[in-house]
Amino acid sequence: MKKPLLLHILTMFALATCASAQLVDRTDNQVWSDVQVSVPVTKLFDFNLLGTLRLGRDISRPVDERIGVGFTFRAGKYVTVSPNYLNINMQPVRNRQVWENRLTLPVTLRFAVKKFRLSDRNQFERRFRNSGLKATRYRNRFLVEYLIGDSKRGLSFLIGDEVFYDWSVDRWVRNRFAIGASKVFNKQYTQEFFYLRQNDGVSIPGDLNVIGMTLSFRL
Repeated sequence: MKKPLLLHILTMFALATCASAQLVDRTDNQVWSDVQVSVPVTKLFDFNLLGTLRLGRDISRPVDERIGVGFTFRAGKYVTVSPNYLNINMQPVRNRQVWENRLTLPVTLRFAVKKFRLSDRNQFERRFRNSGLKATRYRNRFLVEYLIGDSKRGLSFLIGDEVFYDWSVDRWVRNRFAIGASKVFNKQYTQEFFYLRQNDGVSIPGDLNVIGMTLSFRL
């Protein structure tokens, strides 16, 4: 009787340990760094180079590296279209590596109300992963900016929220809330800092606390 009881206790302990590990894996603290270099081609058309590095596993190692190209087309005063391609290499958890080629089509409506600037970005993504799985995702981000000082060299406070719908699982899978600030230094350089909270019931890790920085250069 003692051996079966001991075996049962050890089994329950192992299961509890695995469950605890999975729970820890669902949450992470990360630092995101994004760089965008824009090369004007015409007054309405820019060519873009994109790069991203994300440190995760409690900011202990790189977990996401991205490089891509795209362009921005300004369709009138209020609408921009910015299709791009990204090559993505991810190591979200230990002993797991994911490669992805992603095609993205963001369409952004932006307008100003006094010192407030409002934008609504609707983005479609087609994802091709090394597992062979293809997926389509829709993202909607609403962002509010409040400008302090001159619009050409001013400081803006930002607050926004973004939701994700994934057709591979037919559900809303992710929400991102962000707050931060953006500073225009000159015509060639803008810098943005933000805190982002992500909640995701599908990805591992899905619940993230992120400190981020975006550097934008215009040649």
